[in-house]
Amino acid sequence: MKRKSLELMIRWKDSPGRKPLVLEGARQVGKTWLMREFGRLCFDDVAEFNFDRSDELKEVFKTNREVHRIIEKLSFIRGKAIAPQKTLIVFDEIQECPDALNSLKYFKENFPEYAVVSAGSLLGVYLAKGHSHPVGQVNIIKIYPLSFEEFLEATESGLYGFYEQIKKDDIIDGIFHNRLIESYQKYLIIG
Repeated sequence: MKRKSLELMIRWKDSPGRKPLVLEGARQVGKTWLMREFGRLCFDDVAEFNFDRSDELKEVFKTNREVHRIIEKLSFIRGKAIAPQKTLIVFDEIQECPDALNSLKYFKENFPEYAVVSAGSLLGVYLAKGHSHPVGQVNIIKIYPLSFEEFLEATESGLYGFYEQIKKDDIIDGIFHNRLIESYQKYLIIG
């Protein structure tokens, strides 16, 4: 499946002034899938850490402010070294650990060679309540539910090819119109 957000993430990876990336979006819009797919496509390795599942993980960030120490401990936890430029570091449900969210600025300031992407389904709610976060020290991409175009491309690539060619004032033949309506109805049900 292709998501338009994935293209934005690839551009982020290659940008010269890259900062840690934060994905914001509602629950169940595909943030975790996007981070994993991005890592699979663009990096040799993915080091994924979920703050919703591990209290020990939160301790790493409470007791350490230096990125090199954080990297050492995260490498120990996963049982494999985290390599700059080669490993994507994924922090999922980061709102569960304010110290980890705050550490993103240290990654940007002191170790920009590490690619860090984070997300959390309640991150927007968390930040809206006035909790501190590294303003200006991160790049943010808003993730939305799967669009109809993305759905159509994933489920009916031939019809998607036709759909891409339609211009605003084109008259659509009945057979294509009906197939598009059927696909749209499936999209509304499935999402």
